[in-house]
Amino acid sequence: MTSIRFALNHMAAPSLAVDDFFALAKSLGIDSVEIRNDLSGNAILDGAKPEAIRQAAARHALTIISINALQRFNEWNETRAGEAQELIDYAAACGAKALVLVPKNDGTGCADGERQANLRQSLTALKPMLDKAGIIGLVEPLGFEICSLRSKTEAAEAITELGAQSTFKLVHDTFHHHLAGETATFPDLAGLVHISGVSDPSVSVADMRDSHRVLVDGDDRLDNVGQIKALLQAGYKGPFSFEPFAAELHAVKDPAAALRASMDYLNVRV
Repeated sequence: MTSIRFALNHMAAPSLAVDDFFALAKSLGIDSVEIRNDLSGNAILDGAKPEAIRQAAARHALTIISINALQRFNEWNETRAGEAQELIDYAAACGAKALVLVPKNDGTGCADGERQANLRQSLTALKPMLDKAGIIGLVEPLGFEICSLRSKTEAAEAITELGAQSTFKLVHDTFHHHLAGETATFPDLAGLVHISGVSDPSVSVADMRDSHRVLVDGDDRLDNVGQIKALLQAGYKGPFSFEPFAAELHAVKDPAAALRASMDYLNVRV
């Protein structure tokens, strides 16, 4: 049995204030967390100062592995550059190690040639910004058919071609990996793994959405166990961060018990 290094994304318990979320992670024996900039009424959107987040993480002896996320990162323009700088500055000030980079997911920018050019333009622009702050850019391909960056292979090719492996890493998301139908895993380039399961037996793979993403259990259809095993066997040593989006999970009264059950389930099988 291999020990999985778990982490916790704030999406696992989005109603908790940051300090309570950090306490939840600590109570589970987890020492790495991801904060988000898309939770209304919560850090970062509530105006929380990055220094306050840094102090809270220090109080709980936690590492903030990422801020999740710069959206539409591969649509580079003045607005995006401003958003990127703001998030990079926040990451540096709160002690976050990385910034997750999410591609546009609306059916635009998907044409062959256009996709790759847009990706390289954004990576080229982001590299000096990230390097100056000492922040890693975590590129997260989304498996959806309408996404402008579905494939980790395509992202890995661009990062390698730009010689930017020290600045950018990949997010291997078990949900998106399954949706993309991709077999390649890139353990050497992976900087973070997001884990969530889909247990609804009635939804087709093409129709799976974030709202279907629950904690991994015996009904999981995404083969999280197989994916995690493969990554560990290939030498991946980074964190596996719980990132479930389903409303029914967010309504659970005891998130610690639900998370503990999923951790136990995976630890026994991996």
